[in-house]
Amino acid sequence: MKYYRTTASIGVACALAFVLPLSLQADDWNKKTKITINEAVQVPSCCTPDHTILLQPGEYVIALVDSLSDRHIVRIFDKDQEHVITTVLAIPNYRLEPTGKTVIQFWEVPAGQPKAIRAWFYPGDNFGQEFAYEKKTAVQIAAFVKTPVPAIEAETKEVEELKSAPLVVVDESGSATALKMAEPAPQPVAVAAQPEAAPAPTPVVVAEAPVQTMPHTASTMPLVGLLGLVSLALFAALRASSRRSPASQG
Repeated sequence: MKYYRTTASIGVACALAFVLPLSLQADDWNKKTKITINEAVQVPSCCTPDHTILLQPGEYVIALVDSLSDRHIVRIFDKDQEHVITTVLAIPNYRLEPTGKTVIQFWEVPAGQPKAIRAWFYPGDNFGQEFAYEKKTAVQIAAFVKTPVPAIEAETKEVEELKSAPLVVVDESGSATALKMAEPAPQPVAVAAQPEAAPAPTPVVVAEAPVQTMPHTASTMPLVGLLGLVSLALFAALRASSRRSPASQG
């Protein structure tokens, strides 16, 4: 049962919201805030016989002791923060519309009984602290408001026991079921974009240059003619020489 996501909307008529004036600067880390109440109210207590305590009208300081765990330990001090009035085990309570003021929600109770603080919301926060009462007190509240109420099933005597005390949700008949905290929404995981693969280079086809053949600009015929002329000249010279030879001998 994902309780804390639905407590703000279940039984709207069963939870009264009361806006408290702020008397000092609140602390974002432990939500430390000074509150002023105008009438006696009851709150859970780990260390009193009936596990509740009555806050009389006046000024108080409320703060988280353990602000990192799923279960938050809340302490209420006197106005000077010299004495711890009570220590309370709380669970997350969700509201849709945060406000700029401290808000205290109350459970409805039978006429003549002091109001029971249900949840405390720090200014600007969607998630507040819902107080878990001892099981017997939680059953009495559930019987009147007809709405499941978170409770500590086992009696606790020490503050340290609050961190491991079993938490349940009780209905008007006193039946208890284990309180399951809703898991936070998963955070998106940033995935580095993979670079696109570079396209394969397109092969460049280079046309093979044709072999250039030089044109024939001359013929062998002139050389043949020249050789013929030379042969004729030699023949003529030899003939003339043969004719002169007998005359010179006589």
